[in-house]
Amino acid sequence: MVDLKGELLKVLQGSRAVMLAKLDGLPEYERRRPATPTGTNLLGLVKHLAGLEYGYLGESFGRPPIERPSWFRDDPYDEIDMWATPDESSDYITGVYRQACAHSDLTVAELDLNSPGHVAHWPDGHRETTLGVLLIRMVAETAQHAGHADIIRELTDGQVTAADATADAAFWRNHRTEIQEAANHYRQVSG
Repeated sequence: MVDLKGELLKVLQGSRAVMLAKLDGLPEYERRRPATPTGTNLLGLVKHLAGLEYGYLGESFGRPPIERPSWFRDDPYDEIDMWATPDESSDYITGVYRQACAHSDLTVAELDLNSPGHVAHWPDGHRETTLGVLLIRMVAETAQHAGHADIIRELTDGQVTAADATADAAFWRNHRTEIQEAANHYRQVSG
């Protein structure tokens, strides 16, 4: 029989590791700079996920963080969580994220998937939920943001995931050229 809770936690932990690995070797500026028109940046993604971990897999079950992160506000919609302020170091943010993940892992270990939870900032009539629902949401959020981080890191310095790193630069150049040529066909057709 498959251990659903264990499998969800394993996937979540894998995406968390990808998230943190995307910061490795980058200078502070590259971790913080807005990489998209909406300001998405690597350190902000980690900061955002730390808040979600503490919220969904902590506070929703009456398990607030022992030490409240500097960016937490009474209303989660007022938090400064998608970018790092100058006084928040990378070490501080990644440390909070690691603590939040450990905190979440304890919640997951100690509760059943059908354990009731309550998300205070969700709309009336939809605030009651379960650990299973919130664990699925956390897996999805983390995987989505790890994907964002993958793309941002590749655009920043060309770093690709470990699975893709086995190919050399010439392979990727040729691969990209082939894809561009296929796209060019439609540039000429629609042009």
